[in-house]
Amino acid sequence: MLMNETHTHGAASTPESTPKKRRIVLVDDHPILRQGLARLINHEPDLLVCGEAESAPEAITLLEQAAPDLAVVDVTLSGMDGIELIKELKTKLPALPVLVLSMHAETLYAERALRAGAKGYLTKQEAPETILVAIRRILTGGIYVSDQVAEKVLHSLSAGKNGRDSAPIERLSDRELQVFQMIGQGMTVREIAERLFLSAKTVEAHRERMKEKLSLKSSAELLRYAIQHSLGKG
Repeated sequence: MLMNETHTHGAASTPESTPKKRRIVLVDDHPILRQGLARLINHEPDLLVCGEAESAPEAITLLEQAAPDLAVVDVTLSGMDGIELIKELKTKLPALPVLVLSMHAETLYAERALRAGAKGYLTKQEAPETILVAIRRILTGGIYVSDQVAEKVLHSLSAGKNGRDSAPIERLSDRELQVFQMIGQGMTVREIAERLFLSAKTVEAHRERMKEKLSLKSSAELLRYAIQHSLGKG
């Protein structure tokens, strides 16, 4: 959804005194969250939400049309997930910086998002002021992650691939992790297949590969493990 941009100028304002607003597109499948985030951003004198999208395909079309300065993207989207969207944008719009704002814990997705091309990662539990700080830092060419994520990424770089593989959950592919999260939310194979536009057979294949990678013997063990991670206990 491309928004109309309206600017009001007082009698004394001039082009020189009116600051140029940096334009932002929000990509999230929760309308209430988009509304709250848009209100927060539009209240700032230097920022403006110029469009919103609720799915990855809609986002790609909108971002190409609107040519914003920044995209704020959720990880969980219908069809193509946020990580896949970031990779796609890296190809189609390589100069567009992306800030990931997700409900998922940093330990699961932050490093993946950065490797895909994101310039920052925040959870939706962060204070509004922190979101604005992250947006402005990225708009000025910086990167924004928590100290914990920065330390984890540096550790992975210094330890190499074997260091990253030491955590079982990180052996999962981006798509497998997406299915894993949905299992942890209690979704059935059919529900996951419908949400991701996959066949039930493909979802089952992902489940089998996950059990192998995580050294789990049954679907019940996979469910318990996924629930633990969704509750932040894994």
